[in-house]
Amino acid sequence: MLKKFILLLLLIGSTMNVNPVFSQNSNLGDFEGHNDVGKVKNTGSVQYDPDTQEYTIQASGTNMWFDRDEFHFVWKRIKGDFILRARMKFIGKGVDAHRKMGWIVRNSLDTDSVHVNASIHGDGLTSLQFRKTKGGETEETKSKLQAPDIVQLERQGNTYIMSVAKFGEPFISSQITLDLNHEVFVGLYVCSHNPEVSEKAIFTNVRLIVPAKKDFQPYRDYIGSRLEVMEIQSGHRKVLYTDPNSIQAPNWMLDGNSLIYNNEGLLYKFDLSTNTPTVIDTGFANKNNNDHVLSFDGKHLGISHHSSDADGASIIYTIPVKGGTPKRVTSVGPSYLHGWSPDGENLIYTGGRNGQYDIYKISIAGGQEIQLTNTKGLDDGSEYSPDGKFIYFNSNRTGTMQIWRMKPDGSEPTQITFDEYQDWFPHISPDGKWIVFLSFPQETRSDDHPFYKHVYLRLISLSGGTPKIAAYIYGGQGTINVPSWSPDSTHVTFVSNSMIGE
Repeated sequence: MLKKFILLLLLIGSTMNVNPVFSQNSNLGDFEGHNDVGKVKNTGSVQYDPDTQEYTIQASGTNMWFDRDEFHFVWKRIKGDFILRARMKFIGKGVDAHRKMGWIVRNSLDTDSVHVNASIHGDGLTSLQFRKTKGGETEETKSKLQAPDIVQLERQGNTYIMSVAKFGEPFISSQITLDLNHEVFVGLYVCSHNPEVSEKAIFTNVRLIVPAKKDFQPYRDYIGSRLEVMEIQSGHRKVLYTDPNSIQAPNWMLDGNSLIYNNEGLLYKFDLSTNTPTVIDTGFANKNNNDHVLSFDGKHLGISHHSSDADGASIIYTIPVKGGTPKRVTSVGPSYLHGWSPDGENLIYTGGRNGQYDIYKISIAGGQEIQLTNTKGLDDGSEYSPDGKFIYFNSNRTGTMQIWRMKPDGSEPTQITFDEYQDWFPHISPDGKWIVFLSFPQETRSDDHPFYKHVYLRLISLSGGTPKIAAYIYGGQGTINVPSWSPDSTHVTFVSNSMIGE
């Protein structure tokens, strides 16, 4: 019986012109399997490092062109729409200028399958390549960008969009229309373009994303979440935890060992040594939104709870960081907490008053609130600089949402960013050198920070300059609403989104 099974596998392999090598998911990260496609001379391989979450692919192969392909493929089967994204580079100088790496989507593992791929060549040529019919000729649409290292391939129905960038710069996109199966093989590949040699490439920040359905209802329908950390200097990201529900807005605790985030109205402490969450006792406050802030000394937590005593409006409370009975601070709502003064004496927040949303300050003991801004637009996301000299915030008072700063008394408002993006939630590094903030596409409404969009996490020096992109994210609302820097200013934490388990 065993011999018959082996013969059957060999027969299937020879028919498909592949060498099947199926692996357990734990050995391949987010992928299901890997194999050589086509009759390659040198067997390829893939190595996955669970600590760094990096993939290294070694491959041979004559070419990926004309009516057939030869390459090594690490793949997963996905149905419907998806977004594939990774940072990638070849290892070594290489032999052939036309060696290739990238993302590929195929109907099957056959060498002549219908497919589309986002390809970076060894000489920097970047193109969206595709085969419309099984056994047909390969065609391509070349990108204007040479030698990118960020590659994204997205499917929206029968539309395939390749977006590429050099790390730190915006995407440049091109697209085609192609009829592929509902369920396809998607994954990373390498082709040496020389049957006699093998080439290697390394893939980092690999994300397979299943986006929200087009008819989802905001604040009613949610998709899954990935809790991530990123090293600022290198841009290297790591997924710490996935949840099928909507977790949002992680803070970094002062000891550097834990995070805090909200999930379905509750707050959780996430232990970084065990990667496990536990509920924080917030007493009666069980309808907390994603506006929660730690005091600078790390001893207290400010929360925004939708209180039944205020007809469901968001009201600000404080609790000990280990949990306890909430102490009410604001008397009226809605009040959305964003910042705590370095001396621990005051809270700053966005308040909806008289049909307008402005920034207010109040003592942690409560009492009379002090209005710091007064514009017809939306002022939001306020946060003190660590030295207490300025408050940074986002405002659409000039028509688009941009980053601003003002003195603690609300005087001398000064605009910081000036480009086409809609910029939200400035967070200042503890060492006072950097601001990280969230940027939505230009077409996003300036008074909205919606769920489930392509967004950039951007970085700018506190002394000014041009922002650069630190991360390419599918997320938005809940991604980085609150102060999210590590205490040593080397990392930030945030949430990205995908349908988990799809």
